[in-house]
This record gives sequence, C-alpha cells and structure tokens, in this order.
Amino acid sequence: MRRFFACVLLMALIAGRFVASAETDNLRWFRDAKFGLFVHWGLYAQTAGEWKGHPTQGGEHFMLYERIPLKEYAAIADDFNPDKFDARSWVRAAKRAGMKYIVYTTKHHDGFAMYNSACSDYNIVNRTPYAKDPLKELAEACRKEGIKLGLYYSLGRDWEDPDVPTNWPEKAGRSNTWDYPDEDSKQLPLYIERKVKPQLRELLTNYGDIAVMWFDTPELVTKEQSRELRELILSLQPNCIINNRIGNGQGDYAIIEQKLSNEINHKPWEACLTMGQNWGYNRYDTVYKAPDVLIRHLTDIVSKGGNLLLNIGPDQTGRFPEQTEPVLDGFRQWMDKNGEAVYGTTPWRVFGEDMIETGADETADKPFHDAVYDGTPKDIHPDIRFTAKGKTVYVIARHLADASYTLRSFSAKTDRIKRVTLLDTGKKVDWDLGDNGLSINNIRRSDKNASPVYVLKVECI
Repeated sequence: MRRFFACVLLMALIAGRFVASAETDNLRWFRDAKFGLFVHWGLYAQTAGEWKGHPTQGGEHFMLYERIPLKEYAAIADDFNPDKFDARSWVRAAKRAGMKYIVYTTKHHDGFAMYNSACSDYNIVNRTPYAKDPLKELAEACRKEGIKLGLYYSLGRDWEDPDVPTNWPEKAGRSNTWDYPDEDSKQLPLYIERKVKPQLRELLTNYGDIAVMWFDTPELVTKEQSRELRELILSLQPNCIINNRIGNGQGDYAIIEQKLSNEINHKPWEACLTMGQNWGYNRYDTVYKAPDVLIRHLTDIVSKGGNLLLNIGPDQTGRFPEQTEPVLDGFRQWMDKNGEAVYGTTPWRVFGEDMIETGADETADKPFHDAVYDGTPKDIHPDIRFTAKGKTVYVIARHLADASYTLRSFSAKTDRIKRVTLLDTGKKVDWDLGDNGLSINNIRRSDKNASPVYVLKVECI
C-alpha cells in the first residue's frame, strides 16, 4: 500500500512539473518577444471621429457616448469598404519595426465581428460591401512572415447583444440601455453561450495557430464562466496564452493600459499604449508621440520585465495612418542596431537610475517620471534604464547627451567588468570602475543624426 501511494505521489509530482514546464514554454516566446503591434479596427474607422456633422465623443466608444440606436449604428457597415487593406503590408511594417506579434481586434464593444462569423451575421463579410474576411488574410500573412498572431475579443461588453449587463463605473454604466433598457432582465449566461463561446470556437479553429487570446472588459463575467472559457481555449489551442482580462484570476499575464509601471515585476505583464490619443482611427487625432518618446517607453517597460503592445488604428480604407510611418521607421532604425538590449532580456538588479551629467548642478532639476513625459527633450532629466542577458548588462541612456558620467548602480565591490562598448557601433568606450560606480569617460557617437536613445553593452566576468 505504501508503495502504491508513493507511486501515485511520484506521478502527481511528474505531472505537476510537466504542466508547469508547458506553461513556462507557452510564455517563453512572449517574455522574449518584448514588442508587439495592437490593431484596433472596426466600424468606428468608417466614421473616423465624426457623427452627423460633429466630432464624436468617446473615440471608438462613440456608439455609447452618442447613444446611437443599434439599427442606425449598424448602417455604418453599408459604407465600410476597406479596399486598400493589404495584410502583408501590415505584417511587414510591424516586422520591420521589430515587433514579434500582432493582436487584432476581432470584436470590439460595438459587437461587430471583423471576421467571418457563422454564429452572428453582424460581421464584415455579411454586412459590408467589402464582403471579405481580413482575418483570414492576416493569419496567412503572419504565418508566412513568422509573426505570431493574437486575437482581441471584447468579453463583458457587447452593445449589439440584448443580454450583456455591465457594472462600471456603476450599474449599467457601459451597457446599451437605449436599445435594451431593462438591465435587470439581461441574462449574461445566454450571451456567453449564444455568442462568446461559438465565436471563440470559430476564432480558434478557422485561423491556424493563435498565440494569444487578448480579452477586454470582463465586467460581470463570473469565476465559473472565466474558468470555462479558459478550458475551451486550451482544448482548442493548448499553446495559446491568455491575458488577465478573461477575469477572475484565470489569465496567464497582466495588462496595464495607457500608463507605465513604477517597479520591476518578474511575473509576465504587458503595457498597451496608443501612438496618438485614440485606439481606433480618428481624423482629428493627428498628433502622434515622437519615435524617441515611444522608444523611451519601450525601454522603460522592458527594464521592468514587461512587453510593449503598441497600437495602430487603421483607417476606413484599411491602411495605417500616415502619422504612423515615422514612428515605425524610428523603431526600425533603433531596433536594427539595439534590439539585442531588448529581445530575450530580463530586468537587472535595479531598473534604472536618474543621471546628473558631470559638471551639472545636481539641484537643478527634479527627477523625471515617464508617466508625465510630454515628449519635449529639453524638459527631461537625463536618465538610465538597465536590462540584462546572462553576464551582460545593457545600459540604455535615454536622452543623455554625449558626455562623461558615472553609473552609481555599479560598484567595484559587486561587479567585475571586462569590456564596455557602444551597442550600435561596437566602438569601445573608455571606462573606470570604482566603489562609487562605473565612470564612462568622454563618450562620443559618430552618427549625430541617430536616436538620442543609445545603449552601452557592459560585459561582466
């Protein structure tokens, strides 16, 4: 009997290790990738921030803010014909920018499916003159280009369905109460069984390997429903990872939205940010963040253990807005030379430090904080971020002018360094290591037109 229980215990331990190993393997590519493209595309691209001659409120949520009846909102599809859509150009643009995965919006809060859904004719194939399935083309392009595909799905909000109650920021706060006013009669389980589960089966069956299920707004979804959805996903795509917005602790990784973190988190997480103000295309949203600002954000996120999912809202023709071009090109140039400091790295012992250049007044400026950075280089306090890979530490200098300076996070008491080079050129850097830090002496970069964000590769023994 003892031998029997010992065998059972051993088998349980082996099974537990196998499950843990599988979970680790599924997340490993994600943690190494660091950088992905978020695509918000739907009927809101057609109206592009206008409704009946005036700018809309709420961006891609304008159906809610303007309280547009479903029948009237659905008529937008009559004019939606994105005949310039080219999946391969999307994927190649993302790949050139250094992105390793794409998350595509299959259904946003308006309930309109941006793929060929058999269980709901409220979709791009059945309701628009375009009458084609962009997700089919996107999945094929991702496969050919070696980019992983993730799918966004609005879970706890759907303004087309009559059975979706919400509770944020108050009861019915994000519900369609103008078409379906009786909030108490709404039966969430009916929506889950009638629409959510069938659409997830479609998405996870008809488009090849899906790397990520990216849920949004769980709202009133119960723990049991979240568990059932997770089981459904993994029964169809065992290697798929799921974000925490499936709700109730059933996700594999955490999300923060439109903000940055203030600390290292060794568990997997992702920050999703927009280039402009809106997620979906809006003709009034013309001022996008500068490439250097977004590169700073990427390096900040990676230094703390996270991924950046950077959003683009394609327009009504299916093309990326022209404002995205300098951003994508800026990332292409920077990542081509400095991607080693991003991909496959982990946080170092600290994520960064504020810098005072040699000879500067140390009381002149207050420490800079990324979350309120307005994109104006003259307003920032020079600072450093760190990433690590094996015995190499990458020192990411973010708008730190060519100069001499000391990195106080290093010390001769704890570190042994054999070489310091500029990552983008391989040029050796003059350095000294003492108890007070690593002194970088008279650094000069030959390319004055390069990004002000540069990387020192510190190779340790």
